Amino acid sequence: MPERLHDVVVVGGGPAGLAVALGCARAGMDVAVCEKRTGVIDKACGEGLMPGAVRALAALGIDPPGHPIEGITYRQGAMAAHAAFRAGPGRGVRRTALHDAMREEVLRHGVPVLPIAVTGISQHGDHVRAGGLRARYLIGADGLHSVVRGLAGLTKDGTGRLAGTLRWGLRRHYALAPVTNAVEVTWAARSEAYVTPVGPDTVGVAILSSMRGGFTEQLTAFPELASWISGAEPVSTVRGAGPLRQRASKRVAGRVLLVGDAAGYVDALTGEGLALALTTAAELVRCLRADRPSDYDRAWKRTSRRSRWLTETLLWTRGRPALARRIVPATVRAPRLFSTIVDQLAR
Repeated sequence: MPERLHDVVVVGGGPAGLAVALGCARAGMDVAVCEKRTGVIDKACGEGLMPGAVRALAALGIDPPGHPIEGITYRQGAMAAHAAFRAGPGRGVRRTALHDAMREEVLRHGVPVLPIAVTGISQHGDHVRAGGLRARYLIGADGLHSVVRGLAGLTKDGTGRLAGTLRWGLRRHYALAPVTNAVEVTWAARSEAYVTPVGPDTVGVAILSSMRGGFTEQLTAFPELASWISGAEPVSTVRGAGPLRQRASKRVAGRVLLVGDAAGYVDALTGEGLALALTTAAELVRCLRADRPSDYDRAWKRTSRRSRWLTETLLWTRGRPALARRIVPATVRAPRLFSTIVDQLAR
């Protein structure tokens, strides 16, 4: 019997990889997913889905449970600026709930999720081999520290550095009723805290920082937040991720393509990671359906340009203390500009 040739093998069973697998399966392709981790996958994540991400999931037939998000609030000391989403509500969704909903839909479409760790790849004229499987195309969707990116020779020097800083993220959940339907972002000297409602009685607290340290230590930069959660029951363990900045020289090397964090990542500062992963996954599927993988790198750049520019600009400002102190005051003084920026992020 001839050895089976899949149309697509996806390495990585997170949201980006599952979105590609589901999109390909819905297009009639033979797909398999390699994911060495078993069960529902969790990850340090702000867990706020922008309205664009909610729409992208709906297009895939996925409606994960969560809490409505109607906008974003920036805080610094006594100052606060709020901007509502104009394009409909976003949603706060536990990462585990999102993964469970996406995996269920992938399995419903008959896509196997195999407990395989890919440690090598080899490209041939009309196929790629990886993890004992053979496919026309191999998709690296294996996260910030992508093995596939390295094996394909697509890792770019300077990974993890921007303006001389490294940044990390931490996240934990607490049994607290949300006090607002917005993502609350509090700015400190070298870090930001994100409070996201993810259910009627649960909030997620994520901290992004250029300082190393445990979750409790990082909370000291946010005394009001620390006081609010001090008596609440933690309902998850602390999850960490980083360094957040990861660079890829390209997104395509022959029959190997990268998506999600594996394709290159700037920072979680603007909260667009999941939305960008889903929209670029749709572009990748479109290129595979047309059998034009070389088009994907250009499509990725076009689709992610606005997000990358906004994130790079805000992160550049963040890295300069004299300017960073003025970010929240500027949003307070110019609410229409803040609203416009948030509207761009939410699309």
